[in-house]
Amino acid sequence: MLRALAVDDERPSLEELLYLLSADPRIGSVEGAGDATEALRRINRALESGPGGPEAIDVVFLDINMPGLDGLDLARLLTGFATPPLVVFVTAHEDFAVQAFDLKAVDYVLKPVRKERLAEAVRRAAERLGSAPRIPVHEPDPDHIPVELGGVTRFVAVDDITHVEAQGDYARLHTDKGSHLVRIPLSTLEERWRSRGFVRIHRRHLVALRHVGELRLDAGTVSVVVGGEELQVSRRHARELRDLLMRRP
Repeated sequence: MLRALAVDDERPSLEELLYLLSADPRIGSVEGAGDATEALRRINRALESGPGGPEAIDVVFLDINMPGLDGLDLARLLTGFATPPLVVFVTAHEDFAVQAFDLKAVDYVLKPVRKERLAEAVRRAAERLGSAPRIPVHEPDPDHIPVELGGVTRFVAVDDITHVEAQGDYARLHTDKGSHLVRIPLSTLEERWRSRGFVRIHRRHLVALRHVGELRLDAGTVSVVVGGEELQVSRRHARELRDLLMRRP
């Protein structure tokens, strides 16, 4: 049973988060804090109490945009403690996901918060702490990948993805209509989509061969044009990519 602390300066958002967390059977107790300073005082008490103490906190569900000390500031402070609680960011802003990963966040949940999405964040926190119940997991749809935008889950067709860009433990999926950030490492997508014609061209990029429009050679450097962008090809991947393109139907 997880002991949680929810932090949000907007009272309605905090009350909704407390309600959703308290309804999750994996949450044993949950408290609220109206700003990062109040949360830091509560976390300090938890750390003084010790992991098995009555004041202990396992996971903090943390808003980012708050007056004074914001959520990212608080998360940075927590990295300086020997045994800090886990952090799940709950925010209306997509732009801070990479920074959240750099701060070792368990998850990044976008507002408005959906019950199912928050439950997934709780599952990840419980799994990180080694207390996740064994629940059957359904195989994902191989032709689509779920992405979140403004609290709405959309399913992007894999065939529409032109290339993928690594951003820490996240990946940005590029299509002709825009891009989407997902919490999946590039190496995982490379393995999953190899049979669908996706090829690593650089430590930061994976491209769909079907969307490669040009292969350019210039003074010993190799690049490809895909989805309207020119991407550098690393020397170690250049020969394999060239061979695959030449064999492409």
